[in-house]
Amino acid sequence: MKVAIVHYWLDTMRGGEKVVEAMLDLFPQADIYTHLVVPERISPKLKQRPISTTFIQKLPFAKRLLPYYLPLMPLALEQLDLTGYDLVISSESGPAKGIVTRPDAIHICYCHSPMRYIWDQYAVYRESMGPVSRLLMPVVAHYLRQWDVQSAARVDQFVANSNAVAQRIRKYYRRDAHVIHPPVAVDDFDPGHSPGDFYLFVGQLFAYKRADLAVAACTQMNRKLIVIGEGEEEKRLRAMAGPNVSFLGRASDQVLRDHYANCRALLFPGLEDFGIVPVEAMASGRPVIAYRAGGALDTVIDGQTGIFFDQPSVDSLIGAIEAYEARSDTFPAETLRAHAETFAPEKFLEKMRDFCDTATDARDVDYSASG
Repeated sequence: MKVAIVHYWLDTMRGGEKVVEAMLDLFPQADIYTHLVVPERISPKLKQRPISTTFIQKLPFAKRLLPYYLPLMPLALEQLDLTGYDLVISSESGPAKGIVTRPDAIHICYCHSPMRYIWDQYAVYRESMGPVSRLLMPVVAHYLRQWDVQSAARVDQFVANSNAVAQRIRKYYRRDAHVIHPPVAVDDFDPGHSPGDFYLFVGQLFAYKRADLAVAACTQMNRKLIVIGEGEEEKRLRAMAGPNVSFLGRASDQVLRDHYANCRALLFPGLEDFGIVPVEAMASGRPVIAYRAGGALDTVIDGQTGIFFDQPSVDSLIGAIEAYEARSDTFPAETLRAHAETFAPEKFLEKMRDFCDTATDARDVDYSASG
């Protein structure tokens, strides 16, 4: 059986790209399609497979201007010739699922989220844009929403990476989705450390990540905070931070692992689709203080592997930090690690294999020979 994996773009190695890597363990002979690829920024495992791009790759300054080419991506997807494939798996967060397949082919969409910049986070993204982009965004978003809903009908089966994303799929596409959490490389993290004297924030410094809550709360409480990540919010965050807050920027994998293992707790104040970061922290034996929303509801067990706060406000986060400090010795590392292992790659592979078996059996197709 010939298999194609369609991913929105390959210009870094975040959660979505690691899902594509894991899918190659299920289908090692699969071909990859994407709008744009930056070879030096992706893993050797991805580079080993044939990667075909849409015409977006050939547009002027495509790497730097990729967001501005978003309105052209629906057209670009529909130019891909996928008639030779029996199973197509689209990896959706940017435009990916709008491909056209053979009538007898199976199209499974693994949805990290419906495009956040035109749906649930539209107002946040528009507010952060420059004046020209802010003026044009309503027209572009209107067109993209129509195409996005229409192209959902081209998908045979949806898989969501969290219950929060499944809810968005029902809301925006009026489709049901099976939840399969993405793989987390828990074995890369070591829980055998004693906690240090600092809290930790890890993530890109974009507005929706709400690093400002972590910075403001720790500044007000005079608690040490280390921020790992970079992005457009960095200048503003540095300006509001007290002397107890340190910014490390982009960190190596080893530095990240060391900080996970040695922090007092991870602060996770944003609303995420799933959020691999909390699972990595728990795999390192450290609890999570998280906003009670989104993917954190799937990964954090309140009172056992972390503590939730209920409002996206500094006061609410401060209350959760104080509650954690009152009982910080009640989160044993072995409990945290055991919970993190439920998100290990082999769990993802097992569930995706079973799901693909069921989908293909329904079409009387046997893909087992594909690997």
